[in-house]
Order: sequence, then structure tokens, then C-alpha cells
Amino acid sequence: MRAPVDHIIAPPFPRRLPWVNSAPLRMDQQLGRPVLIEFWDFCRPNSLRTLPYLKAWHERYEPSGLRVIGVHAAGFEPSQDPDAVRGAVERLAVGHPVVVDTDLEIWSDYGNLGWPARYLFDQHGKLFDYHYGEGSYDETERAIQELLGDDRPMLEPVRPEDVPGARLAPQSEDVEGPYSGPYEAGAAWAVLDGSGTVTANGRSFEVGYPGCYQLISHPRSTAGELALVIGGGVRCHAVCFTPGLAS
Repeated sequence: MRAPVDHIIAPPFPRRLPWVNSAPLRMDQQLGRPVLIEFWDFCRPNSLRTLPYLKAWHERYEPSGLRVIGVHAAGFEPSQDPDAVRGAVERLAVGHPVVVDTDLEIWSDYGNLGWPARYLFDQHGKLFDYHYGEGSYDETERAIQELLGDDRPMLEPVRPEDVPGARLAPQSEDVEGPYSGPYEAGAAWAVLDGSGTVTANGRSFEVGYPGCYQLISHPRSTAGELALVIGGGVRCHAVCFTPGLAS
């Protein structure tokens, strides 16, 4: 979404926060290049679904001057540990700089509203474009290209539900703690940590790191019944649902 004003300046990063993939960066040192800020959490499925686009934009446009910075703001207990963030950045092959917003200072400075959220600043450090939640990847990439003077073909959608104009069905609300029962969604996920086995609708898998694990995936939004069994040594913090194509 294009910013309605042209005088919102990028807030500075607080000092002494941990950084991954980079020495600490300063926003005033980024003047002269566009900067894309993404608030994310490796325990949230919506962040994981947006991440392929952030990684691709970094790889594609960093040589032309774009700076992509991830602001990791934890929404669950397992993602509050900076070491867990470092492990997730490595596991997910995130190549752009990530600042760990340990006390949600950056979140507060931005008045941020949720995960994921992206803010694109122009070469003068002024807000140019922003978006909350998944989707509108084509709009963000067009804005990046506008700032860089780049007109190459845009990225192909990662999923059918990412296609511009795709009609999505509302998904079930996230549920705290382990949950079994009815749902309607394109996919069901669980926020897990510890070490052990989890079984979802008869399919078992091993948990070996804190994060968000996909339990069930459907080609379209589906009404189903989740049967979740949490083995010893594993803790389930939440069950989350992501949207699917409407039937």
C-alpha cells in the first residue's frame, strides 16, 4: 500500500540489539538506497509463508542497491531466545541481515500491528510503501522496482493463493496450546519446541528444534478434523491456521 504521506522517516534501530548475518546497522547509514523492513517471527506460519519473497527480493535486488532487513519480533516463548533466532535464520537459509527485537523496542517505534509486516523506505529514508500480513507481493515488488528504476519481469507466485486476485476463504482462528477438533483452512500448523514425536491425523514426525511445523496441507480451503497427539518431551504452544483457495 502506498504511504499516504511522504514525510514519515524510518526510526533508528536501538543500540545493543543482537544482529544476525551483519554487524549492527544504522538507518542513517542507509541513505541513498531503498530499505525494506520486514517484521517476522520464525514461530508464525504467516511469516514463514512470506519469507520466500523476502529472500528472493534480497537476492534479486541487493546488487541494485536494495537493503532488506528482517526485524525478528517474538510472539511465542520459543522465539524469544536470540540463539533460537540465530538457529532459525541458519535453518531457513535467510541471507539478509536480521535484528533481534528482544524487547519489542523497534515494534513500538513503528507502532507495528502484527506479523508479517513490511515497510519500504525510499533513498531519503521516507516511507514509500507498506503492507500488513501476507499477500500483495506484486505491489511490493513494483514499488521496489519503481525506486530502483528496474522493470524486469516480477517473481512468479510461490503458491496458488498468492496469485493476484485469488479468492481466499477465511480460516479458523489460531488456538492456544495443543488443540484437536474441527477447523477450516488451507493448512494447519503447530508451534512446538522440545524433542520428541508429534502425530497429526495419523502422520508422525520428529520435533528437534523450536519452530512452526506444518501438520496438514490441503490444495484448497477444507473443513476438517484435527487429531493431534503431543509426545513426551514436546511442548505445543499453539495451533495455527493459514488460508486456502475458496472452493
